[in-house]
Amino acid sequence: MARVLVAMSGGVDSAVAAALLVDAGHDVTGVHLKLADTPIEDQVPGHGCCTLDDAQDARRAAQVLDIPFYVWDMSEAFDREVQQPFAQAYAAGITPNPCITCNERVKYAALLDRAVSMGFDALATGHHARLRRDGEPVIEPGPDTRLHRSADPRKDQSYVLYVATSEQLARTLLPVGEVSKDEVRTIAAERGLRVADKPDSYDVCFIPDGDTAGYLEHHLPAAPGRIVDLDGTALGEHDGIWRFTVGQRRGLGLQNTPTSTDGRVERRFVVDVDASTSTVRTGPRDALACRWAELAAPTWTTGAPPAGPVRVQVRAHGSTVPARVTSGDDGAVRLEFDEPVHGLALGQSAVVYDATNEVCLGGGRVARADRPAGLPVFSSQPGV
Repeated sequence: MARVLVAMSGGVDSAVAAALLVDAGHDVTGVHLKLADTPIEDQVPGHGCCTLDDAQDARRAAQVLDIPFYVWDMSEAFDREVQQPFAQAYAAGITPNPCITCNERVKYAALLDRAVSMGFDALATGHHARLRRDGEPVIEPGPDTRLHRSADPRKDQSYVLYVATSEQLARTLLPVGEVSKDEVRTIAAERGLRVADKPDSYDVCFIPDGDTAGYLEHHLPAAPGRIVDLDGTALGEHDGIWRFTVGQRRGLGLQNTPTSTDGRVERRFVVDVDASTSTVRTGPRDALACRWAELAAPTWTTGAPPAGPVRVQVRAHGSTVPARVTSGDDGAVRLEFDEPVHGLALGQSAVVYDATNEVCLGGGRVARADRPAGLPVFSSQPGV
């Protein structure tokens, strides 16, 4: 039996994670984190994860399971480590992933450190991912723990946990990764948990209305600039590069639209966001193709870069492509893709899986990448 601290968001997954650990005989304590300090009038029920309703739902689940429960205010750390870097990244032409940053700096890593300092043996979350040791499901914390995809491929969240080190995985439990989402809801209903039918939240928790551009507009100054095509043709103007990300096609607001030789309108995508000149460049989809990418400060769940063929995933719910991990300039870790990856942006996480596409080996944020002809190599040192 282990002393386990369970991060309870107020959703069904973390509530069932706590229930499964209680059933397994562990000494379980629940904690709800107050992260985004969103004013009550701006909170949207069912969106985000830090509303008063979420805290109450987590508390009720703990009462049903008869486990100790606490609420910890980590809003200052969340603002400093996640929200501020989120806005700064967009201002620098970088595309951040706040959920990964939160796991890396607050909700997973920092909470695990705090749990260990308080005498807990492990931290558990409701993430849909599996832990394996010698090929068997992990039911007790310990070394030689490997991160695998969830039993439910539709809900797999191993992508956002790639930042976990081998030492952190040794003190982690992920009970719901072993069952499907439907089974999670069934277990919740059988245990009398009111969150059994609670909808999943898909939005960034500190932007509950889903309007990222509107959020950034209130946190960044206007910075007008031009929208130009790859050949230099002026297509329009904008009031801030933070409204754009590489790969974007909708909402470009082009005053002039390129046409082909036969007069047809050609679709345009954002292919480059230049913060130094406040310029957004567009081009055809083919101009989004990347053949390689270099990673900033990569993390490997096994402690070292993998050798041999791997598969790489560059979006939370995207498909993977075959690749190889090599050394780039100055010894940097480089991913060489066997087929072009479209729409890769600076700051985006590239997560590496083994050749079977089941075991998460680690990854990192894109710091340099291949660019279309006529543009310099995509290069930065993203901090978020």
